[in-house]
Amino acid sequence: MKKISFLLLLVALLGAPGAHAQKVKTKTKGPGAAAATGQSARWPAGKANAWYRARPWMSGANFTPSTAINQLEMWQAATFDPQTIDKELGWAEGIGFNTMRVFLHSLAWKQDPAGFKKRVNDYLALADKHHIGTILVFFDDCWNKDPKAGPQPAPKPGVHNSGWMQDPGDPASRDSATFVTLRPYVTDVLTSFAHDKRVVLWDLYNEPGNSGKGLASLPLLRNVFAWAAAVRPDQPLSAGLWNWDPSYGPLNAFQALHSDVITYHCYDEVPSHERIIALLASHGRPLICTEYMARPRNSRFVNIMPLLKKYNVAAINWGLVDGKTNTKYQWDVPIADGSEPGEWFHEVFHKDGTPYHQDEVDLIKKTNGK
Repeated sequence: MKKISFLLLLVALLGAPGAHAQKVKTKTKGPGAAAATGQSARWPAGKANAWYRARPWMSGANFTPSTAINQLEMWQAATFDPQTIDKELGWAEGIGFNTMRVFLHSLAWKQDPAGFKKRVNDYLALADKHHIGTILVFFDDCWNKDPKAGPQPAPKPGVHNSGWMQDPGDPASRDSATFVTLRPYVTDVLTSFAHDKRVVLWDLYNEPGNSGKGLASLPLLRNVFAWAAAVRPDQPLSAGLWNWDPSYGPLNAFQALHSDVITYHCYDEVPSHERIIALLASHGRPLICTEYMARPRNSRFVNIMPLLKKYNVAAINWGLVDGKTNTKYQWDVPIADGSEPGEWFHEVFHKDGTPYHQDEVDLIKKTNGK
């Protein structure tokens, strides 16, 4: 994210002047669309804050086992790997992490809804064994736009997230005709785990508008909130803010004004991150940073994790174990021969469980009171 002024952040978050004067209630049209959703479905701020106070301070990582290149490889029956999941969540528990953010994928559900939900339940049981709650993510606009069920591609040497798949992909995410197939997926999964205390939060849409989609993702964003509101699970609903350009104002306003708790992403250093916290705190709701920590950008455990704890903002960094996602490499700095980067972008542990930096792990444990 480029450095921008506080005023520009405010415009980007709240949308065009007069946005608050408009009705928040949003009608959605097209196949599979819900009739309407609005502020009435959202938790009151008091309920959201009471929920947050009742939990220990949340810290953890975005989790994909090192043996999976993407969400499909994690969840499909042929490649679901409970042994690795169990082992790696044990390493997370050992440094005091208590929350993991985990991406689902609609194609894995479509292959076999019952089997998919059993695997989600198996994952939740393993996480709970390690005293770890789970944030589950539905849709995603990041990286490869044409996901396909079945065997997944091998990692491209030295390329960050070379095999990560969007969900539902492009043009599916902007085609209302596909919504009729997505609503049953969201409804089934939400209904199945609506009262499950192992699920901390439902993250309905990761980085809507990414990959150049912009406001074309707004209809699916509106619909997934409507579908989730129709189920109204026990856990809070959210979709994280991530792009502060004024052109994203309508997306940011919808996300901020319909989320029970405010989630966001920030890979910037302390001054920028602190300004974003100040801005989002104006909503009077709990704040959860669901992505941070990119070492070469000076978003590090040593400076950001204590900042988040100071402001009582939950801290979920990207990455736990170096693996097939290749997220130890920077976003736009591939290393063609796949050799070690000068500094890891993300991740905490090597594949054998040894820390990337022991001093980081010591800080994480101390900050977590471990």
